[in-house]
Amino acid sequence: MKTFVINSKGEKEPFSFYKVYRSAKRAGASMGLAKEIAGEIEKQVYPGMKTREVFKKIKKLLSKRHPQASIRFSLKEAMRKLGPTGFLFEKFIREILLTNGFRVKINQYLQGFCSVTYEIDFLSEKGKMIYIGECKYHHLAGERVNLQVALANYARFLDIEGNSYFRRLKSKGFQIKPMLVTNTKFSKEAIRYAQCKKIKLLGWRYPQSQGLEYLIEREKLYPITILPSLKGYLKEAFAKKRMMLAKDLLEADISVLSKKLNLSQKVLFPLIREAKILLD
Repeated sequence: MKTFVINSKGEKEPFSFYKVYRSAKRAGASMGLAKEIAGEIEKQVYPGMKTREVFKKIKKLLSKRHPQASIRFSLKEAMRKLGPTGFLFEKFIREILLTNGFRVKINQYLQGFCSVTYEIDFLSEKGKMIYIGECKYHHLAGERVNLQVALANYARFLDIEGNSYFRRLKSKGFQIKPMLVTNTKFSKEAIRYAQCKKIKLLGWRYPQSQGLEYLIEREKLYPITILPSLKGYLKEAFAKKRMMLAKDLLEADISVLSKKLNLSQKVLFPLIREAKILLD
């Protein structure tokens, strides 16, 4: 008989051996270890168990047998920790875009054709491609960027695109496009609308095989919030110094870093150790 668990939306769904196996393997576990972990979780699961408890058990088993995979397994949770306002998420996306060759400005004010001033999350440029971008950060698991958000994003873009500055750029061969970025997923309706209106979407598992998690893992651009020893109060301290990535910790002398952040080396040592495990 199937055992039903409660997912992040509060809905019942059958426990899936394959989902556990896939999650462990995606984090870096070998095929054999992923199967072993899925088998152990299958024995422990009970009716009504919440999926977040399942994930905790997976992480605990990984931490004992594959520490690097255990840290990587927390990527989605680490993205949710870039809050609560979402401003840290915008800074993190700036680092992702910079690494991919874009020039990026965040929190810009742009005039629309209809004499309305808009605050946009980022303006990114690469060659003759310019993206007017919006970041939609969600703190709760299971939340989605829906159709209404996509509609509002496109309406705002049309007004901004119509101002004299962007009209001049278009006459010089520049392409101006809207972009919508999230740390969660897009609803099916939002995706269909975005495809129709040519809105570039970047989110969790979207585009397929090239989503946000793919860009992070490919270039090892893990947010600093993925490190288990990072306390909440440290997020802003690192962000103020443009240190949003775990790899930033390995690119500085610890004594210099300690003075720069006004933090003791005792606080930094475990973070650096975990960053080395993660990025080895």
